[in-house]
Amino acid sequence: MINKRSRTRLRNQIKKLRALIASGAQEEARQVLPVAVAIIDQSVTKGILHKNAADRLKSRLTKQVNSLTSKVSASADSS
Repeated sequence: MINKRSRTRLRNQIKKLRALIASGAQEEARQVLPVAVAIIDQSVTKGILHKNAADRLKSRLTKQVNSLTSKVSASADSS
C-alpha cells in the first residue's frame, strides 16, 4: 500500500511537471522541478525506481526545463 501511494505521488508529480513544460510555463516549471527531483530520489530509496532509471528521468526532465528557458529567451531576443 505504501509503495502504491508513493508511486502514484511520483507519477502525478511527473505529469504535473510535463504539463507545465508543454504549456510553456517557465517559472512554474522551474519551481516544480526540485520538488519532482526530491520525490524521484525518495522513490529510489524506497525501491520504487532503479537508481539509473531515476537518474535518466531527472536528466531528461531537467534538460526539458532548461530548453524551455532557452526557447523563451530566444523568442524574447527575436522580438
